[in-house]
Amino acid sequence: MAGLTNLDIDLLRAFVMIADLGNFTRAAERLNRTQSTVSLHVKRLESALGQTLLRRNAHGVQLTGEGELLLTHAREILRINDEVVARIREPEVAGVVRLGTPEDFATTHLPEVLAQFAHTYPRVRLEVTCDLTLNLLDRFRQGQFDVVLVKREPQGPAQGMRVWREPLVWAAADGSLVPRDGEVPLVVSPHPCVYRKRALKALESEGRTPRVVYTSTSLAGTQAAVRAGLGMTVLPKEMVPAGLQVLGEPEGLPELADTEIALCTAPGELGPAPRRLAEYIVRALETGGSGHGAFDAAAA
Repeated sequence: MAGLTNLDIDLLRAFVMIADLGNFTRAAERLNRTQSTVSLHVKRLESALGQTLLRRNAHGVQLTGEGELLLTHAREILRINDEVVARIREPEVAGVVRLGTPEDFATTHLPEVLAQFAHTYPRVRLEVTCDLTLNLLDRFRQGQFDVVLVKREPQGPAQGMRVWREPLVWAAADGSLVPRDGEVPLVVSPHPCVYRKRALKALESEGRTPRVVYTSTSLAGTQAAVRAGLGMTVLPKEMVPAGLQVLGEPEGLPELADTEIALCTAPGELGPAPRRLAEYIVRALETGGSGHGAFDAAAA
């Protein structure tokens, strides 16, 4: 039909990558293209649509109104494209994949990712276990998981691939729970939880005395204790629920360093199903994680 414009998948993929990473150079590296090629892709896409989609500024890249509109649809077009290609190229991918993940991360970031994976690979059966990172790592070393996501201190790719960076904040039912002097009541997970370590180290570095008043192995238990006013806790910024307040410098609390979520795969050659899940999680978090920094390119 005359007058129709067909959108090129390669151009859309470059546009989405730039929008997510906020930088032409990093997008080019991720796409294994030169920066000039990626820039040309954007120009061709803008020419095809007759609109300016991106503007460069001192802080990186900013989407125009038309760019924001396209981004939502471009993600869906790429998802459908990748799903169709996967279903046709590898219709026989099947088997069981054992995935371990921290409860809070699974609750917030993984449901949609895993649902889309299950739809793309209907013959793959997922067995998902949520637990503390320490327990996940112990069971992973025992061979009980094919793929595991764990919280860790920021580090290089020697132990897994960093797929997410988590900015942490203090959270409490009420700012009045934070004493200006004396002991600071904390609701935390058992040792050696990374969030617990962050809280204790940050307070002690400021000369404050932390006091663990409630220990819970579950996210729901932690949130319930904090809502009840037993103490304050540390949570990823995106996961502070309604009813809790984000606290910080005005309450005299020190800044918290970020943590990471890393993906590790079982040693040896992975089967098709576990390999596809690992790739799917990395790709999904990569395209959905703008504002969380660059990701390590090395595999586990």
